[in-house]
Amino acid sequence: MDSEHDTQRQAGTGLEDSARRSLLRLIFACTGWVLCGFALLQFRNDNPILAVLEILVGLFLLWSAWNITRVRWLTPWIYGYLLPTFCFQLYIMLMPNASVTAFVWVYMVPVLAYLLLGRRAGLLLSIPFMVAALLLYLWRYANPESAAGLIDIGNAVVCGLMILLFVHFYEGRRALAQRSLQLMAETDGLTGVLNRARFHQLFAQCIEQSQRSSDAFALVLLDVDHFKQVNDSWGHEAGDRALQHLCRVLGQRLRSDDVIGRLGGEEFGLVLRNTDAVAAEQLVQTLCQQLERTPLLWQGQPLPITATFGVACWPRDASDAAGLYRCADQRLYRGKAYGRNRVVSSGGALVVSDIA
Repeated sequence: MDSEHDTQRQAGTGLEDSARRSLLRLIFACTGWVLCGFALLQFRNDNPILAVLEILVGLFLLWSAWNITRVRWLTPWIYGYLLPTFCFQLYIMLMPNASVTAFVWVYMVPVLAYLLLGRRAGLLLSIPFMVAALLLYLWRYANPESAAGLIDIGNAVVCGLMILLFVHFYEGRRALAQRSLQLMAETDGLTGVLNRARFHQLFAQCIEQSQRSSDAFALVLLDVDHFKQVNDSWGHEAGDRALQHLCRVLGQRLRSDDVIGRLGGEEFGLVLRNTDAVAAEQLVQTLCQQLERTPLLWQGQPLPITATFGVACWPRDASDAAGLYRCADQRLYRGKAYGRNRVVSSGGALVVSDIA
């Protein structure tokens, strides 16, 4: 559940975070060197004020390129670059001695905006600047009274529209492909829940967040009871359906911010966020009972599916990921020793006296 939402949010912001940082670093470096180069030309063009300004901005961009991989919040840096850059592109069209080809820099607006901000924010940022550039072009350079002038206008406008439409279409397809690839990489192909790697990643993130906020949460490990017998008696297809059935039943009771993942075979894990020990015990008991009351209908016959649950709560049972996982795993095996189809949320490792 959380995996899909996170992926959609990330896809909506353009490239993934690491790729955006790399691209922004390249853009900062290239722009910085270009500005320093143009500053030398401005000195030769007897425009020292603009030359000094370009050198200062260029050096700041080179410094930013060196440090951009370490900043925490990337979006302010993106807007901090795009807005002044796009405004400067409009300004150079207003300069008295500006080249008639200065407007071509505006074609970089949708490309940069879409790559760094995503489809929706990129479109909202691109439209005003491209419309403003069109009006400035018509005011400064257009000559609609001649055929050659109309051709120039047509070339400028149609080229801009084609670039905007192409980038818009491409970004939509790219975001969809990225979302699909991330879902494939993060989810279990059989059950559709998180795979082991993604589950452990979110579990570690939950530990870090709880250490900062002191919000309690619970880790639950569960095993399908007598799963080998299901496979042996009814076939592997029935076993696959049983795992899908379990995830469907659990998913109906879990909250939107809870996490469920398949850890391997018939073993699953749950992370119950913002949940203390009492609430976790009640919720997992409900899950266990709901699963017992909801058999899988297989080939016209009800096939009972139950599970054993081990529950560990942060920070009551452990303050680190390894300790919490070990505690939940020990309680899961206690539940198996006690007869399965039950919830164990207290006690430690299994000892011989427990099964004697």
